[in-house]
Amino acid sequence: MNKKNNLRMILTRGTPLHNKIFARRLNRREFVSSALALSGGAVAASLLGNSNVWAAAPKSLDPIDPYIRFGITGSLWGDWPNGNLRMSTDMQQIISDTARFGLQGLEPYSGQVVQFLDNPHALKRMCEAAGIKLIDVGDLPRARPAALGGAPKPGSNPLSNPLSNPWITKDGNAELIAGMVNFAHDFLAPCGCDHWKTNMGSRPEGGPRDDQLKTLANTLNEIGRQTIAFGVRLAPHPHIWGPMERDHEVRTVMALTDPDYVWLTADTAHLTLGGGDALQIISDYFPRVAEVHMKDTYPKYRGNTSTPTPAEHHTASLYHNLGAGGVDFPAIFKVLRGRKFKGWVVYDLDAPRPSDGTGSIQDNLAVNINYLRNVLHVKLPAPPQPA
Repeated sequence: MNKKNNLRMILTRGTPLHNKIFARRLNRREFVSSALALSGGAVAASLLGNSNVWAAAPKSLDPIDPYIRFGITGSLWGDWPNGNLRMSTDMQQIISDTARFGLQGLEPYSGQVVQFLDNPHALKRMCEAAGIKLIDVGDLPRARPAALGGAPKPGSNPLSNPLSNPWITKDGNAELIAGMVNFAHDFLAPCGCDHWKTNMGSRPEGGPRDDQLKTLANTLNEIGRQTIAFGVRLAPHPHIWGPMERDHEVRTVMALTDPDYVWLTADTAHLTLGGGDALQIISDYFPRVAEVHMKDTYPKYRGNTSTPTPAEHHTASLYHNLGAGGVDFPAIFKVLRGRKFKGWVVYDLDAPRPSDGTGSIQDNLAVNINYLRNVLHVKLPAPPQPA
């Protein structure tokens, strides 16, 4: 039976799924889940425009929820010339380390994938050869116009201009939307990425006005409306020093965006540093959480009324290895496991600074792998011994 006939059978009046849909007035995501359960993955995948159907991992690492997958971002690999993080672009090394430590996927940052813009399948093949998944790409790469579908040239990309944030203003907004949609279509979808973590530019002085939050929501809705057509769920990442920083800003944008078009990347440290309760936010927006970014911070920042400044972060990192005490990870995992989270939990921390006392990249990997193993009981292998 082909997909069209299969779908027609599902929607026939009087069938179990038809009755379920119209009795409960299921939204689009619920319909896809029902279609998957009752008619097989092909129909649900075709509706999402992506051949990837979320299922239990072939080798589950979580002791309770087989649908949770564990990965890492590319920011851990890098150095700090002149006190500024410079991420490595040695993707072979990053992919090799990710696989060697037993993690299931990698989320490189935008600057790390510019080298693959002409050939996204090459990056996908590198990951597959190592036995890991390319999760998505963190943010929109700054690149030549062809790669962004006519976006501004390098140096004039609106995302790089702190005086004009196209996420919250009309200036450059149409170009931003076009660039985001084109990258999702040309890079993420062909690589099988089913969601996209993205930051939203710089924070206006004094914080965003109500009209700027409305513009941000409209921008997210429009990008998400287009990217979901080919199976990529837009998942904005609230970030300190961005327009979606404080708890009320997160909740306002979530209320103004369409849950069929806009999901959420919940970063445990950023939500805490922005004065929010990461556990509560994840609980409240659980059906819309596409990805969780795991990093810790310090207990003193819990419930703050003023976000720590970039100057403070420059002096000493606000982010910390898992177990620092700012985030209640056991409680968060109780929610994720209890509600059967289907998505990626991704360890995300900057490269170690020369004087921070945390050791090498490999040392930091080992500390956090051991926290996942010993505290959260994730079935990762013991970290490999240094060569």
